[in-house]
Amino acid sequence: MQRYALDNPEAKRLVLIVGDGLRADLLFAKNGFSMISDAPEVVAPYLRSVAEERGAFGISHTRVPTESRPGHVALIGGMYEDVSAVTKGWKTNPVDFDSVFNQSSHTYSFGSPDILPMFSRGATPGKVKMWCYHEDEEDFTKDATALDVWVLEHLRSLFHNATADPILNSHLRSDKTVFFLHLLGLDTTGHSYRPHSKEYMMNIQVVDEIVRQTEELFLEFYRDQETAFIFTADHGMSKIGNHGDGDPDNTRTPLVAWGKGIRGPLPDNVPSSHDAYSEPWGFTHLLRRDVEQADVAALMAALIGIEWPINSVGVLPDVDPTRPGYLLARDGEQSLARAALVNAKVILDHYRVKHEQKRIGKQSGVKSLSHIEYLIDHEDHSEARKESAELIRHALEGLRYLQTYDRLLIRGIVIAAYLGWIALGASSILVSQHDIEVSAKAPGARGIHLAAALSLFTFWGLFAIQRSPWTFYVYIAFPCYFWHQALLQARIPLARYIQKRDVYMSTIFKLVPRGVLVVAALQSMVAAYTHRSIWSVGFAVIGIPWPLFSWPREVFVNHKLLSLSWILACVGTGIFPLLDVHKEENLLVILVGGMCMLQIGVLGALYLPSQSKGEERRLRRVTAFQCILIIASMVITSSSVSSLRAKLGLPILNQISGWIILLAASVVPFVVRTKHSNPVARLLTFFLAFSVCFVVLSISVEGLFYLMAGVDAKSASWYHPRADDLRIAVFFLFFVQVAFFGTGNVASISSFYLEPVYRLVPIFNPFLMAALLLFKIIAPYLILAISFAILNSRLHLPPFSLFLVALTLTDVMTIIFSST
Repeated sequence: MQRYALDNPEAKRLVLIVGDGLRADLLFAKNGFSMISDAPEVVAPYLRSVAEERGAFGISHTRVPTESRPGHVALIGGMYEDVSAVTKGWKTNPVDFDSVFNQSSHTYSFGSPDILPMFSRGATPGKVKMWCYHEDEEDFTKDATALDVWVLEHLRSLFHNATADPILNSHLRSDKTVFFLHLLGLDTTGHSYRPHSKEYMMNIQVVDEIVRQTEELFLEFYRDQETAFIFTADHGMSKIGNHGDGDPDNTRTPLVAWGKGIRGPLPDNVPSSHDAYSEPWGFTHLLRRDVEQADVAALMAALIGIEWPINSVGVLPDVDPTRPGYLLARDGEQSLARAALVNAKVILDHYRVKHEQKRIGKQSGVKSLSHIEYLIDHEDHSEARKESAELIRHALEGLRYLQTYDRLLIRGIVIAAYLGWIALGASSILVSQHDIEVSAKAPGARGIHLAAALSLFTFWGLFAIQRSPWTFYVYIAFPCYFWHQALLQARIPLARYIQKRDVYMSTIFKLVPRGVLVVAALQSMVAAYTHRSIWSVGFAVIGIPWPLFSWPREVFVNHKLLSLSWILACVGTGIFPLLDVHKEENLLVILVGGMCMLQIGVLGALYLPSQSKGEERRLRRVTAFQCILIIASMVITSSSVSSLRAKLGLPILNQISGWIILLAASVVPFVVRTKHSNPVARLLTFFLAFSVCFVVLSISVEGLFYLMAGVDAKSASWYHPRADDLRIAVFFLFFVQVAFFGTGNVASISSFYLEPVYRLVPIFNPFLMAALLLFKIIAPYLILAISFAILNSRLHLPPFSLFLVALTLTDVMTIIFSST
């Protein structure tokens, strides 16, 4: 790819300051922290004065995933990175990419070891210099403002060292120099205390003061007005202190630019640039100019006259002549027109390379470039900017088309694979093993083998012609295999059905009402993803009308306690989806949940029927040990929470003890294999094992939800229903779905709050923290799986039959969800 740059830069040097995890509204809004008694009206007076008096401001809109690494890549590289970087912890580059830093004469960066190194890899050796604090300093239990102060002090030291180092002084004073200040404190503070906390407010004040002192340092060292400043954020933060998704508070970040080459504030126009989101800021008299996050890289490249990053898809805000941008060009419209032309060339070249990779049709755009240059030569600068903006728009649309060119094919492959899996699952359940063996050996099976092989090799040939990625060859193998096996297994039963279709039709008609109910249930579960109250309705239905109208009367007569426990468990569990999704840490509720789980263990050990005294003693010994672990986890959690709330950090004894208790509780069911005539004893052992997890890693009501879900599962495993496979599978699927979605982001396994994780991992460690959250997710599923394994055995069904039916219904739900 060719490189392009402006001949006449607007500034000699650039300072990029990123407040990691800073929300736009909490920086700009007046009385944004009104919930705090002594909060000032304006928390960032310096940045606000810059926006009001001598700079330009707006919102930088980010894209999902709203994480630190892809956010910085978009800001500095001008490209939206593939999410595959998450597999490397957002630290290591999946591929090398170009950046503003690499195109500068020198870049001096200060901040987190998680962000800075990725911009030095692939850069010209010695060009990007970085100063990082140690990873152990990223402690969520400490005052994170110290990280930001560290950045300022090292910048100060750099300037001080230059007074005694002529080479460093010469490099610092060269043109096209970039300074990058990465301020991680807000992100750490937001995770620990949430954005609307006093700690987050105070961290914003610290960042505001750092910005003020940074500008003073540059004025003192350079003694000129040739520095451009850009302040922004990589992503925002939700109310609960998380980010990564498309929550609006995660995608809207502040952008303030000032200094050399940046225009001053402009009066707002009609229609207003403000909306309900920015009206509380008190800026309605000033123009708010929003950009996409990748546009910041284009703005920085234009300011200091460096070559645009080679993969940049950012659009300079000043390309569109109908809207004010950010630049105060020294040559006025002529400079803006040439900047727009350079921007168009960069994106068009990006499109050209992608086009050549796909080898689709003919290219376009060269004539448009010639026409734009002709307009500039004839000083029709406004029209040149319009033509550039239109060319950029078409090039980005074309680039988007090329990037998603294979999407329809991949969707088709996925749908075919899902349908094939459904067919295979259904045939595995409905067709007897004898019929499967007969079908595989019967005449005509060779034709199915040949058709499957022909289909596979045909697609492979097409992929070879199109030079498709190797993954396509793997993708197409799945639908070919699934359909091959499904047709092979179902061929004889299908032929038998065709011969006796009159006999089978009456049975099918009887199943139609039940099928309608199943489809309605699946559709309701899909709708419940966004309307959680539907889960409560579902629990009410299966907890009251279903047992009253469908259970045999002798069940209520002979199993009164069981019937009552089922109804109460369903009604109790149905309360959780109605709770508010935003919860604060509540130690009392955590301990109540632990006490209830402890009580279940005691009652199970005392009253669970046993065939011999030996069985009873073994169960009580194991249960007593597990109950001791639960008590210990409650004590350690109480101590850790108290210490963290007092901002005393996590005591090392608590951290070690917490890990020991969690690991010991988790391995008990797998190491101590207590044989018992009652299979529920095994279920009780697993339930108590993961109870420790729901004490140590809980923020509020997770333990109570886990308790109620466990009671539901046990009630289901004790009940002896009819061999109604489809209905049981729907129930299984309902429990699986409600376990994850029924309580939002508050309770149970769907709780992705980070506060509980700090009780075990106070230092930032993405993989270990994710592992703990995933462990919390998996635990209840294991309880559910054991319960339905017991049910599967008691109904004398083929192994995994209920699981296969439920998995088939899950595929149906996926197709329904995709279509909606």
